[in-house]
Amino acid sequence: MPDTELEDLLRRLAPQVLGAVVRRYGHFGTAEDAVQEALLAAATQWPGEGIPDNPRGWLITVASRRLTDLLRSEQARRRREDTVTRWMLPGQWLAPAADGPRSESDDTLILLFMCCHASLSPASQIALTLRAVGGLTTAEIARAFLVPEATMTRRISRAKQRIKDSGVPFGMPAGPERSQRLAAGLHVLYLIFNEGYASTSGPRLQRRELSAEAIRLARMVHRLLPDDGEVAGLLALMLLTDARRPARTGPDGGLIPMADQDRSLWNAGYITEGVALITGALSRGATGPYQLQAAIAAIHDEAPSAEATDWPQIVALYELLMRISDNPVVTLNHAVAVAMARGPHAGLELLEELETDERIAGDHRLHAVRAHLLEMAGDRAAARDSYEAAARRTTSLPLQRYLHARAAHLTAGP
Repeated sequence: MPDTELEDLLRRLAPQVLGAVVRRYGHFGTAEDAVQEALLAAATQWPGEGIPDNPRGWLITVASRRLTDLLRSEQARRRREDTVTRWMLPGQWLAPAADGPRSESDDTLILLFMCCHASLSPASQIALTLRAVGGLTTAEIARAFLVPEATMTRRISRAKQRIKDSGVPFGMPAGPERSQRLAAGLHVLYLIFNEGYASTSGPRLQRRELSAEAIRLARMVHRLLPDDGEVAGLLALMLLTDARRPARTGPDGGLIPMADQDRSLWNAGYITEGVALITGALSRGATGPYQLQAAIAAIHDEAPSAEATDWPQIVALYELLMRISDNPVVTLNHAVAVAMARGPHAGLELLEELETDERIAGDHRLHAVRAHLLEMAGDRAAARDSYEAAARRTTSLPLQRYLHARAAHLTAGP
């Protein structure tokens, strides 16, 4: 198996294994350490020995053995080894096979809600879930939160300790607690999907394994809560957005903007499913931000061409979204929609309000949008400078290449 395929397999299995180990034995922080060692053992052994018939069961067994060692060591240091026998019943030192009896819902989903425990702050809930369930590195999570990596490392460490100290059982929450954790969990899935669909750094524009995992988990939440409009809205948003993925890159992996994409390559099945989901969700109860974003995505996907896009309707939906969401990215996207509906100068006027918003003032997206609108307005020199400014502020190599290419095109002339 090529290294990339093995890496994808281990990344996909990691949260499942962690969920299974935590469900059986508890000790979230120590369990994560044990699972990481099991993954390292697999990465070392499997290339030479071959992948076992039940890779998930193999990882669970190795992680369980290592967890036992870690717990014994910890208790020896504290001279309380007798408590180990209360954590693990006799005959259960090793995890059962992965194809044995399982909980009603996927362990990974339970792990998601565990990471969103009420003892954690919202930021810590999201960070810990991205690390444990999404498999993102600390550096990637730090970029998602726009904070230094060292800050995020401390935040995740504190979150693990709080989970340990809380003694929260591994199981599905109920009642009001489930609603609170659900809101944080949905936001986590949203961030995981975004990191997969538009990677914030590295040589790849997108990381399919992350967006696919977010969609898989969103489907699971939707099966559990089929009448929740925001759950349906988030799943619809993911499907409608991911439908465009096959057309987002050229043969060389370069970015292709939506306006230039070959829409025949879009995933028609995802579009049909997403439109059905959001149509049903909008007819039930209050409308939330995920539903509004999905409705916007549906308008894009159903337009036969970029020119035929119903921009006035998109503007109206963004204005509704801005009423319930204080998010500068929403404001930025609203400015783009206004520019497409009313002309670039109208959009540029709105961008001026964002230049003083510290949450996005230094972000590459603000500079990239300004460059695009300046190019639309015919100010080639200013557009070129803004494209270059955007390129300097992104750590995504494909996006850097695209932005430099746009600047070079404007330098070379029509």
